[in-house]
This record gives sequence, C-alpha cells and structure tokens, in this order.
Amino acid sequence: MFFVRTESFQQFIRLYPIVSIIVAINLVLFILSGFSTYIGSLVVGQNLLIAEGEYWRFITPIFAHGGLLHVLFNSFSLVLFGPALEHMLGKFKFILAYLSMGILANVAFYFLGNDYIQHLGASGAIFGIFGLYAYMIFARKDLIDSQSRQIIIVFIIIGFLTTFRPGINEIAHIFGFISGVALGPILIDRIRQTYY
Repeated sequence: MFFVRTESFQQFIRLYPIVSIIVAINLVLFILSGFSTYIGSLVVGQNLLIAEGEYWRFITPIFAHGGLLHVLFNSFSLVLFGPALEHMLGKFKFILAYLSMGILANVAFYFLGNDYIQHLGASGAIFGIFGLYAYMIFARKDLIDSQSRQIIIVFIIIGFLTTFRPGINEIAHIFGFISGVALGPILIDRIRQTYY
C-alpha cells in the first residue's frame, strides 16, 4: 500500500527528507507570516506585482498558506501522497517535479486569473502530484497496487468536487493536475521497479 505510513517521526524524516523539508518550510513560513505581515506580503502571489518584475511570486506562494487549516491540510496531503513519489523518483526529480508543477499552476493563474486577487497555497503542486498518480494509473499500472489506485481516484474526485467553490484557486488546481499528467511520460515512464 502506497499511502499507509508506519514510520516513526525520525524514520520518516530520514526516508523522505524532501517531503519533510517542504512541510517544515510550509509550517515555518506560516508561523513567520503570522508574526510579520511584511513577510506575508512578500510571499503571496499577485499578478500585478509579478508583471512589475517580482518573479519570485511564481515560487513563494507554493509554500505560503492563508490559515491553519489550509497549511495543515496541504501538509497532510503531502505527507500522505509525497513519500511514494519521492521514493520512486529520487530526491532531485521529486523536488524538481514538485516545484515545476507548483510554478506551472501559478503561471497559468498569471495568464488566466484575476490580476487583483492574492493567491497562495501548495494546492497546485499537490494537484500536480495527483496528476502524476493519474498518469501512473492509466499508463503504468505495474507501479501502483489496486488498493492504492482506488484511494488516489477517490481523493482526485473529492479534490475536484471541492475545487469549484468561493476562495479556491480552481485555475491552479486544474493546471497543477494537467502539469502532473504532462510530466508523467517524462518522469514515470523511466521507472522500472514495480510497486512501492
């Protein structure tokens, strides 16, 4: 089973350092933003500011969150779905994929979203992870067991059912997912092992 976590805290950090580091960045940045509105204002995405040359805002919103439930839900999703991919892809490819999917989701919002809305959250990258699993389910069934396939399909369906409501960046969710599927042939097809 891909998504059952039986490791101790120390084992998890040792086995999945990239997932652990991303979660730590999410939490630290959330705490710092709570203490400093200046830090919070530096990390949110906003198209008008990006257009003025603040290009780091394609990256920083991936690690910034707007509330405790927001950061906990996205971090929990990463802890649940990230380790199997970090193991499969390796540390470098996993972080490259995670950042690429999050950035592509923010680039899509830059071209299609409201210039005046601030956006933040790891959801684009998380939906990118869902997209990688979706590619695996349809193109590389040998890499994922049937029970894990069922779990990820349910989470993808729930994810999209909860996407289209006020306050959710549906553009980032959709294009994060698309970017994950698109990266599938590049990243997943090179994997030769079966199951996790």
